Amino acid sequence: MTKSAETDTSDIPIIDVQKYMNNVEAKEQCKKVVQSLHEHGILIVKDTRATQEDNDSFINVMEQYFEQTDFTTDARPNFSYQIGVTPELKERPRNHCARIAKLDPMHQPVTLCPPQLDKKSRFYWRIGKRPENTKFKELNAEPVIPAGFPEWPDVMNTWGDKMLATLHVVASMAAEGFGLEKDIFHKKMTNGPHLLAPTGSNFNRYGTLGTVLAGYHYDLSFLTIHGKCRFPGLYIWSRNGRKILVRVPDGCLLVQAGKEMEYLTGGYVRAGFHEVVVSKETVEAIEKRAAKQQSLWRVSSTLFAHIASDLVLQPLDSFKTEESLKMYPAVLAGDQVQAELNLIELGTGYTLNR
Repeated sequence: MTKSAETDTSDIPIIDVQKYMNNVEAKEQCKKVVQSLHEHGILIVKDTRATQEDNDSFINVMEQYFEQTDFTTDARPNFSYQIGVTPELKERPRNHCARIAKLDPMHQPVTLCPPQLDKKSRFYWRIGKRPENTKFKELNAEPVIPAGFPEWPDVMNTWGDKMLATLHVVASMAAEGFGLEKDIFHKKMTNGPHLLAPTGSNFNRYGTLGTVLAGYHYDLSFLTIHGKCRFPGLYIWSRNGRKILVRVPDGCLLVQAGKEMEYLTGGYVRAGFHEVVVSKETVEAIEKRAAKQQSLWRVSSTLFAHIASDLVLQPLDSFKTEESLKMYPAVLAGDQVQAELNLIELGTGYTLNR
């Protein structure tokens, strides 16, 4: 692996959702949200409504699924893999080699240039209501329920709904911290194509030190939220180019800013770059679980929250300047998502015309 001087997330403050909801230190919590999103593109969040028990139940089911699926029966390539399963070696991160070259060599990702196909798999399960009428049927399709998992809808919806509820509160905190209307993001997220999107990485095949499971990239969503993973290996980059190993404290969740957030804030918050790599700590976790004959599938407990597909993305209010409007011209959220999917080789040939 490339020599690196990365630090970890221990110095990033924990955002307490309950304090905000109970109006205890609410302004201070909102201030922390804005600062952390601006500087690091992430939040470490505590929400007692989203329990570790729910996360564990979800991961247990997903480990079983990834161990037995053929990655074909439940795949929906005609919907840009935005429902059902996505096989490994299908998604390719966008080429950010020019950006990587500008980073300090000690803080560069392991991802090769040009990037290779990701070794991760994924399953997409829709969360929340979808609009009755939309231009973007492909992004709002009906879910796929795998055979042999009668508990599937209940487990998926229980965990997905709780994480989405956390993001709605976080969105309100961010709005207040930015000086915007409290519910502006909440309204824009209503009926969005939110996706519970657990990622599966097979360490029976890809457990070698230095293996890149998910190449250097940003998320195309508004906000991404993760429950705590059983295997380390996620690295993020702060706004100043510093490489950071993610360590999520017990009982906490990780939130990342996506491209839709970047649009709405005119770049004040940037979509956070990250990659997933088999590190020394990952190998240690693999060895411990192998000794106990436990599953060697790394499952990320992930949900992508989106702005509703038929709404316009553009810098809001105080973020709206001549420069920001030039960098982030008005575009339908669905158009932006479709174009991004095409660029990572999951789309159906869609391009964005400006």
